Amino acid sequence: MTINNMNNKPVLITTSITAVAVKAASKKLRGHQVLSNIELVVNIGEIIGIYGPNGSGKTMLLRVISGLVLPDAGTVSVFGQHIGRDTEFPQGLGALINGPGFILDHDGLSNLELLASIRNQISKVDIRKAIELVGLDPNDRRPVKAYSTGMRQRLGIAQAIMENPKLLLLDEPTSALDPDGAKHIHDLLRGLRDQGTTIIIVSHNQTEIGFLCNHIYRMQSGSLYDDALNSLSDIQS
Repeated sequence: MTINNMNNKPVLITTSITAVAVKAASKKLRGHQVLSNIELVVNIGEIIGIYGPNGSGKTMLLRVISGLVLPDAGTVSVFGQHIGRDTEFPQGLGALINGPGFILDHDGLSNLELLASIRNQISKVDIRKAIELVGLDPNDRRPVKAYSTGMRQRLGIAQAIMENPKLLLLDEPTSALDPDGAKHIHDLLRGLRDQGTTIIIVSHNQTEIGFLCNHIYRMQSGSLYDDALNSLSDIQS
């Protein structure tokens, strides 16, 4: 936006909203400190990676960012909206958290059509495109119970991206995929990033997020640390 000052010279005014801002967020469950004073800022169009052992708080942090769980202290905002105050669930969010869950007797396309009907924002064409993007066949009429673990994982990613989210939260997105399948998803995520999607990935695979992400954090006992690893994304993209 430009305005004119008293000398009639144009002055450029810029406004910048971060994709995610977590400030001093803490969460305790059954007496256990799951998150401790978390500070995280994610810029629009970045891929952020968070790694750490089981029980370190990675998945809980995604749940807090998504609005599924509210922190006991601190604040979380997504694209300038405070979760729990301005909105309960961030607009423009796609997520795969705690693994995919589907109606096992229905095929993949039917499952995604049912999920899409909740918001009713996309067409059947959009759903079919998302299935194809993850390397599955939308015309496959087998029930999901007949899918391999890797196919279910791909379908979960299709569910997360089908509504063209501005923010994508992924919990171990390639854990069930072979190397070729993982590379396919990596390429997909880079393409989404290049289109402006902000992505947060949590993973046990330190090498994967080092290869894929713009910035890397380590989770340990509920605390988040800025990791010293150098991201390889600039080299590989």
